[in-house]
Amino acid sequence: MQDLLVFGRTGQVARELARLAPEARFLDRDAADLTRPDDCAAALRAARPRLVINAAAYTAVDRAETAARTASLVNSLAPAAMARAAADLNVPFLHVSTDYVFDGSGDTPRAEHAATNPLGVYGATKLEGEQGVIGAGGQAAILRTSWVFSAHGSNFVKTMLRLGAERDEVQVVDDQIGGPTPAADIAAALLAMGRAMRDDPERRGIYHFAGAPDASWADFATEIFAQAGIACHVRRIATADYPTPAQRPSNSRLDCAAIARDFGIARPDWRKGLANVLARLEQTT
Repeated sequence: MQDLLVFGRTGQVARELARLAPEARFLDRDAADLTRPDDCAAALRAARPRLVINAAAYTAVDRAETAARTASLVNSLAPAAMARAAADLNVPFLHVSTDYVFDGSGDTPRAEHAATNPLGVYGATKLEGEQGVIGAGGQAAILRTSWVFSAHGSNFVKTMLRLGAERDEVQVVDDQIGGPTPAADIAAALLAMGRAMRDDPERRGIYHFAGAPDASWADFATEIFAQAGIACHVRRIATADYPTPAQRPSNSRLDCAAIARDFGIARPDWRKGLANVLARLEQTT
């Protein structure tokens, strides 16, 4: 997609955007430091794109608990500055967010209008980023997603492959439920939304997008080992048995009806996405 500007270059979604839209311009940390929001806005204004996607974020959930200032700059203030610049240029702006804006209570999928209540710094800063993007007043869409995985960077799939090759058994949390989401499908959804937004200035708002079917982390690990042919037993444990600095939502189910209704984008089968990721990893070894 020509005249597309993407903030981020090395993250999972940004890498997939580069594969699907190699003609786009990607800004890494050297070109746009997200800890300097005004510089990000200036870079956007200088590029004068027709569409902007922010695929960059501070995603170290546990480290964010002791790095709140950095997380706020990257996840909140920088996206807001980008959105204001995009609004000034009258170009659509898409921003990737997270299920961590919710507290994870209950056992039903959360719709876009559901009450937010983040449990930690990461979720709080992402929610503030959403509010800043919407508050900028331009044509903006926020895509909340969950449990992102790909052949790139650090993620649950690659961690399980490493541990499964080293151990006979791994302990995996079984009482957190969500939708594992291939980064490739997130990238494709963003591009489809961007094209539609350029054609129709009225398209905007908050949308949910996550893989199907919903599963626990233990279910996810079991499928990884099955598809990879790894003989490692998954011992299912409770969240209480695996304490972390930041609290995770136990219910990360997202209601994805709105994106299907407004953009014709269906939830991807994460098991097929997993097969594609494993095939790509096999090609690189």
